[in-house]
Amino acid sequence: MSIDPVGSAAASASSKATQQLAGNFDTFLTLLTTQLQNQDPMSPMDSNQFTQQLVQFSGVEQQINTNKNLESLVSLTQNRASADAVGYLGKSVTMSGGKGVLIDGAAKWTYGLDSKAKDNTITITNADGRVVYTTQGETAAGIHNFDWDGKDNMGNQMPNGEYHLNLNAMGADGTSVTTAIASKGVVGQVDFSGSEPMLMLGPMQIKMSEVAALQN
Repeated sequence: MSIDPVGSAAASASSKATQQLAGNFDTFLTLLTTQLQNQDPMSPMDSNQFTQQLVQFSGVEQQINTNKNLESLVSLTQNRASADAVGYLGKSVTMSGGKGVLIDGAAKWTYGLDSKAKDNTITITNADGRVVYTTQGETAAGIHNFDWDGKDNMGNQMPNGEYHLNLNAMGADGTSVTTAIASKGVVGQVDFSGSEPMLMLGPMQIKMSEVAALQN
C-alpha cells in the first residue's frame, strides 16, 4: 500500500506554514516588546496597528489548524476506503454502463431491451474508444447474453483489457429502444498506488463507485 502523494504534500505544506507562522509571530512579539520597553513615555506609540496584526496572526493560525483537521478527516476517509476495497477481493462484481473485461479471448455482457426492436447493432470499442467489432444483436424484448471471443471483424485477436459494449436498438417506428447493459468480473487485486483504491478485474481496473452489485 502506497501513501497518497497529494495528502503527503498537503501535510508537508501545512507543517511548513505552521513553522513559518511560529517564527514570524516570535519575531513580532520580540519587536513589540522592544518597542514597548524603549518608547517615549511622553509620546506612547499607537497600539492599534499591533492589535490588528495580532488579530491577523490569530486568523491565519486558526486557518492552519482547520486545514490540519481536514487532513485528518481525509486520512480517515482514505483508510476506510482502503479497508472497504480489501473486502471486494475474490468476489464477483457487476458493472453497468457497458464496461467489460476481455481475458484470454473471453468477454461477457448481459443486455436488456425494454421493447421489441426492428434492428439492434452491437458495437465494441477498446479503452481508447476505437471500434474493434460490430455485429447484430437480439431484437426481442427482455434480457439477452452476449459472449465475445475477443476477435475483431477481420479475425484478429484483441489484447486483454478493458472494452465497452454499446447498443443501437431501433423500433419499427424509427425511435430508439431503451436498453441496459451489465457485465461481471472477479476482483483479483486491489491497487493502492493512486489517490483512491482501484479494483483489478484481470488487467482492467475500476472504481468502487462503478460497482452496481456484489456477489460472493
